[in-house]
Amino acid sequence: MAKKENGISSVLINESDIEERVKYLAKKISDDYRNNDNPPCLIALLKGSFVFMSDLCRYIDIEIEVDFMSVSSYGNEKVGAEVKILKDVDISLSGKDVIIVEDIIDSGFTLNKICELLNTRDLSSLKICTLLNKPSRRKVDIKIDYNGFDIEDLFVVGYGIDYAEKFRNLPYIAVV
Repeated sequence: MAKKENGISSVLINESDIEERVKYLAKKISDDYRNNDNPPCLIALLKGSFVFMSDLCRYIDIEIEVDFMSVSSYGNEKVGAEVKILKDVDISLSGKDVIIVEDIIDSGFTLNKICELLNTRDLSSLKICTLLNKPSRRKVDIKIDYNGFDIEDLFVVGYGIDYAEKFRNLPYIAVV
């Protein structure tokens, strides 16, 4: 498809398909934690996952806690990513069931480092929920507990995911 004026070449996942899948993931999380004594804590990785986290939370029908982390990663794939915490969670995670909410999992380096860090905090459990998964790009083994969509190795934007801080407000996932 030819490029459009704004740089978007095509819609990969439309708004209604995203909504349907987010509702499915929310139901799965709700069902998995319904009989827990303590509510799970969902931790969104900023900035990309804020829209997904917002919708996911609204569809979860059990008590939950919500917090946010912001990280930056740099380095190369041969050595691995160095992760710097820009904003850490505000609540204690000791003894909690934690679900990391991610917009997209690519190589897995950054997410793997975040999991290593969080696992030093005496969690009861740690699971991963992602909207988008690029299995062909994976460089480290990541177990995804709640997976929205597997996608090809495409550069995507929308639904919180940006290109140079643009396109986050699109209600769908598009290819740039």
